[in-house]
Amino acid sequence: MTAPGSGAGADTVDPARTSSAGRELLPQVRLKHWGRWVSAAVIVVALVALAYGASQGDIAYGDIPYYLISPIILQGLVGTIVLAVAAQVSAVVIGVVIALMRISKNPVAQAFAAGYTWLFRGLPVLLQILLWYNLALIFPRLTVGVPFTDVVFLDVSTNDVMTTFVAAFLGLALNESAYMAEIVRAGLKSVDRGQIEAAQSIGQTPMQRMARIVLPQAMRIIIPPTGNDFINMLKGTAMASVIGYLELIKAANNISSFNLQVMETLIAAAIWYMVIVSVASVGQFYLERSFDRQDRRPGGPPNARALRRKVAADLGRAPLVRSTP
Repeated sequence: MTAPGSGAGADTVDPARTSSAGRELLPQVRLKHWGRWVSAAVIVVALVALAYGASQGDIAYGDIPYYLISPIILQGLVGTIVLAVAAQVSAVVIGVVIALMRISKNPVAQAFAAGYTWLFRGLPVLLQILLWYNLALIFPRLTVGVPFTDVVFLDVSTNDVMTTFVAAFLGLALNESAYMAEIVRAGLKSVDRGQIEAAQSIGQTPMQRMARIVLPQAMRIIIPPTGNDFINMLKGTAMASVIGYLELIKAANNISSFNLQVMETLIAAAIWYMVIVSVASVGQFYLERSFDRQDRRPGGPPNARALRRKVAADLGRAPLVRSTP
């Protein structure tokens, strides 16, 4: 077979350009992606300029590792994690209860759940924290007893109860529970009604339907936004610094108030925030994966070497084959 337009010396066909069926393949022309090269060069130049500008700033970079392991910063790190985990876990529990009330057949429970979500989702988190922290201005003492009688079970000063941790915890947890209620409700409503009716037809109890039918499917909808909310919760704990709770920002401010190294301590706090957010993101990935088993291939992920071999074979395959005259 001779390629059209070839001379007398082109009677010999190059084996590399011949398919397994003996037909000559069309020449492959590599595209020149000039836009990629230009955009990559612009990004690299911008990063280099940014790094050079940062290196010229009046910052003692050598002191940042010291602040990373400073006892005050580590204490603030523990305070951040404890507050975020406690508030998020409580928000999930309260959110599930509010979501079940919202989808129940009880009109009073529905109205209460709607009002709860409307109230705590409508107020800024910082405002809620400040309201809880200053609760003693309107209720100097917290009393628990039987109304209209002298029976009192508990009578304590509000300031003794409403510590910085309790005020921050209530502000963050109640605000997050309103969002969690909507997330859980959306997950529960996403399950096909026909599956629930089918479970009812075979005599499953409401708890069995919830455990075997609804939750395994609803969790796939609930987990991703919950993971994002937990990451927001980790960063939202910084607002607790306004009432004096010792978290990362408050710890950095305590150090910089003595040595005036504001940027160095804030950068150390920023590094710790990135570390704990990265760890939380990895945990979210594996949690989503555990609830997403049915989308994975049987037998586990494909072998990397086999996948590369398949991609290379696809790239080397000719897009068109010259038709036989």
